Amino acid sequence: LRSSVVFIQQPHDLVVVAGQPVTLPCSITGYHGMVLWVKDGLALGVNRDMSGYPRYDVIGDHSKGEYHLLIQRTELTDDGSFECQAIQAATRSRPARLTVLVPPDDPVIIGAPVVSLRAGNSLNLTCHANNAKPAASIIWIRNGEVLNGAAYTKTLLRDGRRESTVSTLHISASNIENGQQITCRASNKAAPNGKEATVTIDIQHFPLVNLSVEPQPVLEGNLVKFHCAAKANPPVTHYRWAKGGSMITDATGDTYEVLVDHSFFTEPVSCEVTNALGNTNISRNVDVYFGPRLAAEPQSLQVDRGSDAVFSCAWIGNPSLTIVWMKRGHGVVLSNENTLTLKAVRQEDAGKYVCRAVVPRVGVGEKEVTLTVNGPPTISSTQTQQALYGEKGQIKCFIRSTPPPDRIAWSWKETVLESGTSGRYTVETVSTEDGVISTLTMSNIVPADFQTIYNCTAWNSFGSDTEIIRLKEQGKNQVTLHPNQPHCNRFRLQPQAICLFGPAVTAQRRDGIIGKSIRRAHGRALAALSNLIH
Repeated sequence: LRSSVVFIQQPHDLVVVAGQPVTLPCSITGYHGMVLWVKDGLALGVNRDMSGYPRYDVIGDHSKGEYHLLIQRTELTDDGSFECQAIQAATRSRPARLTVLVPPDDPVIIGAPVVSLRAGNSLNLTCHANNAKPAASIIWIRNGEVLNGAAYTKTLLRDGRRESTVSTLHISASNIENGQQITCRASNKAAPNGKEATVTIDIQHFPLVNLSVEPQPVLEGNLVKFHCAAKANPPVTHYRWAKGGSMITDATGDTYEVLVDHSFFTEPVSCEVTNALGNTNISRNVDVYFGPRLAAEPQSLQVDRGSDAVFSCAWIGNPSLTIVWMKRGHGVVLSNENTLTLKAVRQEDAGKYVCRAVVPRVGVGEKEVTLTVNGPPTISSTQTQQALYGEKGQIKCFIRSTPPPDRIAWSWKETVLESGTSGRYTVETVSTEDGVISTLTMSNIVPADFQTIYNCTAWNSFGSDTEIIRLKEQGKNQVTLHPNQPHCNRFRLQPQAICLFGPAVTAQRRDGIIGKSIRRAHGRALAALSNLIH
């Protein structure tokens, strides 16, 4: 049987555009058995039975051995290899390749049909031609001429057969004219004449704005008129005014009138003009004449002794102002700049400093700051203080110290007392705005208290200071006559009386004796204080 079976017609390679019908021929002589069509190795149906493929039909005169395969409205899924087989004769035709071509979708230009761009900008046009087999070719046409230089990319889709194409055309600003039409043409073997999309170029510009201010210069408090002149394509739709970034709600047209103050010098007035394309904002300051106003307030400083102190002070004024730095109570100009620098400050540099600004013929302003210098304590107390015999007496020690003192101690004879009570003596310390007052209180003043040397010492992290204070009997001379010895001058320097007999004793001799006694008392106090410290 096999030797008598002959294929008169066999399927052959065909190319068809998707959607069109195609017939794969198959004619066999000398055979009356079953005929099977196979696609990519899979059976489609026997003889005329193609019930699983509604677009497939087997046509022809079977009595003549005709089993042609008709595919109606071909689709991409029909793309493949086909065979016609005589099953009972174990004979098959040669394989035939059916290639289904797919035209690209209608090309799409991003932004079409009208692409607007700002005058002076270059143009990038992008055209998509999707779902083609094979991939579409894209050309750009303007005024009948092909534009070269486009970038071209293609992407294989998930079905592994179709491709999408993207073409991007760059046109420089000098090569663009308003109203031009540019065409994207996409073609492949399935659409040899191509498919087209066209875009029209519309060159537009944002509003061109000029903001005028009249009159200028102007004194603070006078009327000023702003005029916002604009040209735009498309036309202006509205105006918006602002000052220093804050909206001006009562101005809606192209003019704005206002009584100006100093703020118009630093806070510009802006006019924002809008059209369909966007908006343009332009701003102007007003040349307002006004007196000095602080722009950056100087700050008081606290620095260590030996360090630099730098003050900064910024004023604004119009016309131009002059800045002067001085120390309060001194007539010396220290600086004419915004910054005052004091090198290696000493404690005597502490005090008030003034930053003064002058706008000629307009006004003057000033700001005061304080310089505090960290250093050892400074004691400023009266070296001789008074008390009444038999009454409660006090000695006060005034201490200026930045930073505040860590310790304050009183010492006399063999005694050192920082706080609290010891016998007849009590130490109390009070802080004030100007410094610290340490008070040594003695109950029931006795004669010996008037001959004692009192030492007040204060310490902080930078060092120490000491003041020697003597107590004087209130309303009495330092030298008194002993009540029982009219001819003996008795000085109350210590419990033992020192008598100077006779008028021949000179004042020089008397003062020498007193000085030696004071030095001996002072030495004992310092020795006691040193023992406490160490």
